Amino acid sequence: MNRSILLVIVFATVLTGGLYSLPKVVVNTKERKLVEGKESTKTNETEAPKERASSPTEHSAPLTSEQQSTVNKLLQQYTSTADSKAKSTAALQLSDFYSQIRKFDSAAKYAENVALLVPTEANLLRAGDRYYDAFGFAVDNQKLAKLGAKAREWYQKALDKNPNLLNVKANLAMTYVSTETPMQGIMMLREVLAADPTNEVALFNLGLLSMRSNQYEKAVERFRQLLKVRPENMKARFYMGVSLAQTGKNKEALEELLIVKEKEKDPTIQAAIAELEKELK
Repeated sequence: MNRSILLVIVFATVLTGGLYSLPKVVVNTKERKLVEGKESTKTNETEAPKERASSPTEHSAPLTSEQQSTVNKLLQQYTSTADSKAKSTAALQLSDFYSQIRKFDSAAKYAENVALLVPTEANLLRAGDRYYDAFGFAVDNQKLAKLGAKAREWYQKALDKNPNLLNVKANLAMTYVSTETPMQGIMMLREVLAADPTNEVALFNLGLLSMRSNQYEKAVERFRQLLKVRPENMKARFYMGVSLAQTGKNKEALEELLIVKEKEKDPTIQAAIAELEKELK
């Protein structure tokens, strides 16, 4: 694969963030080595990579004085009361604030405290989501495993309350990709699609996993399915453009990327498109 396009895939993948981002566990070892200018061997879709690319967001800067002041105030509210309702309210505010400033581990910790105090479905889901965010940006393999296990724990509690949460199951599936049983996650994604062939999260994740294993035709198929359901999903359209480029369909790739370029505001995606256009024109 062209090194420049590899850079586009790796950096766009690890920096876009949000519900449909691909946790860095699925950026394979060959891509990491190539970005560093070294040679390596490919991994396949079911292998758990032993090395992982890092992101600038993982090495976040210390809190500013203003941010620390906010945290101190909220912590004081959290620790000064024994009332479960007041304590959960303060914990939620702490979690939300830490999430806002991209301190994902701390956001997950306080979301978990909320769920322990008031184990409603919404709170269980939040705890799972916050641990999933932290999992997606973890660098260290031990930390990755710990955060993935925590995400699974809280997602499973939510699913125990409501087995019909297919998006939750699709996220839970992705936490298995970096374990010794990655096929368990892939099978879970297929189960989600068996229940709902139009499930956006499962289609997106399977598309990204296909890209990871260099199965770009399959990736295009998954993203096309998704875009039939939600054509405004620009990240899916972007990755379809990348996948089309990798199958040699440069004209189609440029057409898709042009749509993304006109509608997507994310500067990382815009920079990636500019790099791809140089390669494809």
